[in-house]
Amino acid sequence: MKRRDFVNTTLATTGLLPALQAAARPIAPQGVPAAGFSLKILATNWGYQGTLDELCAAVKKEGYDGLELWWTDKPEARKEMVAALKKHGLEVGFLCGGSQSDFGAHLAAFKKAIDGASTFKELKPLYINCHSGRDYFSYDQNKAFIDYTTQASVQSGIPIFHETHRSRMLFAAHIARNFMEQNPALRLTLDISHWCNVHESLLQDQAETVALALSRAGHIHARVGHPEGPQVNDPRAPEWEQAVQAHLAWWDAVVADKKKNGQPLTILTEFGPPHYLPTVPFTNQPLADQWAINVYMMRMLRERYA
Repeated sequence: MKRRDFVNTTLATTGLLPALQAAARPIAPQGVPAAGFSLKILATNWGYQGTLDELCAAVKKEGYDGLELWWTDKPEARKEMVAALKKHGLEVGFLCGGSQSDFGAHLAAFKKAIDGASTFKELKPLYINCHSGRDYFSYDQNKAFIDYTTQASVQSGIPIFHETHRSRMLFAAHIARNFMEQNPALRLTLDISHWCNVHESLLQDQAETVALALSRAGHIHARVGHPEGPQVNDPRAPEWEQAVQAHLAWWDAVVADKKKNGQPLTILTEFGPPHYLPTVPFTNQPLADQWAINVYMMRMLRERYA
């Protein structure tokens, strides 16, 4: 029996899967949303081994609204991307960032990516998500990324968000709080799983900081973290219920705010492949099915926030 079949059969026959699906629903935000609210759920290409066209076909079949993809400055790759997205009727959110350890080179690469993604004529992204700066850059150096994207967002009309991600500018809750307090225009991609890992907790002792982050979130990366890592092995497993419920409560708050204020919200289901996804020792075989988990998350969140 294949691992996916074994896991799904075990969950179904023991009654755990229906129980977990039911537990994910009751506290969802209720009421009629204000005009202007919309929810779009996107898939990741992280870990996918097929072609982009094959991925788009699979994503469309599952019921996603689009894909989040790294911006590329390669014309042929952009041509392929546009063709696949349009063929399958999918929208896109772009990822931009830099990998250079030198601040000057890093900022230059980042600006080039933002300029390309925000002025691309062949399709307009729903948003741009930024892997911004480095955890070891100074405050003023990292602020330069915020200043540049604030201007680019105003000029392009595209929402630009900075991700709460390890090794980046907003790697920890208390660091991010200082950036939020000093930069009113800063808007976040909330990937709070990273903070759970960094602070080795479900952030019970940083409620005010978390609340501020939730109020600044315009995009969510829906991965469930825990005190010892950025990703649980399978959110359907009962041993992770506390972590799952913590993340749902955070996401509920963001959705409730967007519904109340009539603002759009995008969510990316971002459970990753090995080695984000734990593996069996000596075999590198994943303990769960990444694709099935992300589809489960998409369907659960769409039902929860319909």
